Amino acid sequence: MSLGLVESFSEFKEFKNIDRATMMRVMEDVFRSMLRRKFGSDENFDIIINTESGDLEIFRNRRIVDDGEVEDDNLEISISEALKLEDDYEIGEEAIQEVQMEDFGRRAVLTARQTLLSRILELEKDEIYKKYKDRVGEIVVGEVYQIWKRELMILDDEGNELILPKTEMIPRDFFKKGDSIRAVVLRVEMNNNNPRIILSRTAPIFLERLFELEVPEILDGLITIKNVVREPGERAKVAVESYDDRIDPVGACVGMKGSRIHGIVRELRNENIDVINYTTNVPLYVQRALSPAKISSIQLNEEEKRADVYLPSDQVSLAIGKGGHNIKLAGKLVGYNIDVYRESVNEDDMDVDLDEFTDEIDEWIIDELKAIGLDTAKSVLEVDNEDLVRRTELEEETIIEIKKIFEAEFE
Repeated sequence: MSLGLVESFSEFKEFKNIDRATMMRVMEDVFRSMLRRKFGSDENFDIIINTESGDLEIFRNRRIVDDGEVEDDNLEISISEALKLEDDYEIGEEAIQEVQMEDFGRRAVLTARQTLLSRILELEKDEIYKKYKDRVGEIVVGEVYQIWKRELMILDDEGNELILPKTEMIPRDFFKKGDSIRAVVLRVEMNNNNPRIILSRTAPIFLERLFELEVPEILDGLITIKNVVREPGERAKVAVESYDDRIDPVGACVGMKGSRIHGIVRELRNENIDVINYTTNVPLYVQRALSPAKISSIQLNEEEKRADVYLPSDQVSLAIGKGGHNIKLAGKLVGYNIDVYRESVNEDDMDVDLDEFTDEIDEWIIDELKAIGLDTAKSVLEVDNEDLVRRTELEEETIIEIKKIFEAEFE
């Protein structure tokens, strides 16, 4: 029975998040509980646990009294009984007697083992919860261990289980078992007394932490990231500010020939990242946020947090961006609802370059039109359909569709 507890202790020593002192305290609490149940009190018992071998010794201390004067069997022992333990004991001394595991009975020992295991497991869970609660917002590296329909199980370097939901993965993410993965700790939950650590690769804080890893000036406090907005896997905008006039924050974040930002872009599955200089000048901030579009003028309504932006007609598509990502992210970055308008120009002079329609028209179709010298929307509209069918590889249905798109642009 004693061996069972020793074996249990060997198992408990494998728990990685619990320090030895805590382990000793829990074990002693369990054994003292056993003593209270059997003897009514644990005050006159010493418990010694060998932290290396797991050997356990329990000693009972009782005052020696004359025969027939024992009032409390747990606290006192008669001289005749004491002499059986040591032949040189005298009345008034303290007799020390070792308590054997067999004295408790098999059922009590098994119960103690189960209680010990439960207590240690609870402590283990609490320690994991505390550890990761303090790491929310930090990047962790783990190995893909299990792939399910809605989430991945990741193991960290200590074997703790972390969860990466599919909703927190970049659309182009693809992992298989054994792959190394980087993600940020998004939140920590307790589910039925079990800690559940949720990771994310889509949260803006993940991009922010990647910049901290790649750009030493951010870690040193010379450059501050003021805001990050993302459409995961598509586009991101990062506003940065430098406290040192000698440091160009955008240049430092991008690196020589893009050396610093390339690693981040690869990690985020080729997400386009715009790094801009932060400013408290709202019109200038809006202008930078809508980059690469060139703005003519801006009208702000600070009460409604709205910005009306006027641009040349050939810049409208650039400002909106593919799928509307550019204008949406710019609005989130500056905290304003942004509406774009074409400048008032002579309608006859207004035209749009074909490259502005790449989000609506396949590039090979645009290349077909360019090949016969048509570079703008109006130049295509001026040529009749039969002529376009004859001069290009395009079908009449395709030409009708693209002309509808061009006409809508000028309405």
